[in-house]
Amino acid sequence: MRTTVSRLIQSQSLLSRLSSNGLLRNRRLLSTDSNKIEEPFKVEEAETIKPELPGPEKVLVLGGNGFVGAHVCKEAVHQGFSVSSFSRSGRSSIQECWADNVVWNQGSLLVPDSLKDSMNDVSAVISCVGGFGSNSQMYKVNGTANVNAIRAAAEQGVKRFVYISAADFGFVNYLLQGYYDGKRAAEAELLSNFPYGGVILKPGFIHGTRRVAGVKVPLGIIGSPLEMILQHAKPLSRLPVVGPLLTPPVSVDAVAKVAVRAATDQAFPPGIVDVFGILRFGEHK
Repeated sequence: MRTTVSRLIQSQSLLSRLSSNGLLRNRRLLSTDSNKIEEPFKVEEAETIKPELPGPEKVLVLGGNGFVGAHVCKEAVHQGFSVSSFSRSGRSSIQECWADNVVWNQGSLLVPDSLKDSMNDVSAVISCVGGFGSNSQMYKVNGTANVNAIRAAAEQGVKRFVYISAADFGFVNYLLQGYYDGKRAAEAELLSNFPYGGVILKPGFIHGTRRVAGVKVPLGIIGSPLEMILQHAKPLSRLPVVGPLLTPPVSVDAVAKVAVRAATDQAFPPGIVDVFGILRFGEHK
C-alpha cells in the first residue's frame, strides 16, 4: 500500500515539473537569449480606408437644345444626374440655372466619329432627335442619324438607350413617309442592339410652352384640354381610319420625366411605351 502511494506522489511531482517547464518554454517567444522571456506581440489597429463613392450617373441627351430635349436635360439635372447634350448647334440659348449644369457638345450624328468622345463614361443615352422636311431629309434626320447614335452607343458599352419616337396616326403616316420610315428604321435598330436596355417612347402631339424665334408659344392651351378628354378614350383609338387621330396629347414634362426614368431605372421594362403608357408612368413620383 505504501509503495503504491509513494509511486502516485512521485508521478504527480513529475507531472508538475513537466507542466512548469512547458509553460516556461511557451513564454519564450522567438528569443535568442534562453534566459530572457519576450513580451507578447502588440497588435496595432489597422487604418480604416473609406471607399470612394461613385459619382452621379452620366446621361447623354441627343438633341438636348430642342423643345423636348431641353426639358429632358432639365429633368435629369433636377434629379441629380450628370448631364451632357449633343446637337448640331451646341449650347442652348435658354438662360436658366439648370442649363449651366449641362455640358453642351456640338457635332452631327450623320458623322458618327464626332459622337464617340461624347459617349465616354456614359451610362444612358436619350435621343430626342427628329425633324421635318423632304422625305429624304426626314429619313436622314429621324432614321440615319439615330441609327448611327444607337450603333455608337452599343460599341461604347452604354447600358440603356431611350428613343423618343412618335405615335402612328394611320393615313397621316403616308403624308410624312420619310418621317415615319426613318422612325421605324431607328426603332428596329434599337430593339436589335439593346434588347434588354432599349426603350421606345411613342407620344402623339406633345404640348407645353415652346420657344419659336424667341417667343414663348403656350401649346398647352390646346393640348392640355384634349389630353384630359382623350386620355380615357383608349378603346376609340383602336377604331379603323379615325382611331389613331384620337390619340391623346401628352405634356412635354411627362415625356421628359418618363424618358429620364426609363434611362436610369434598371427596373423600367424595355420595349415600346405608347402614349397611354407615358401618361401612366408620368403620374408616378
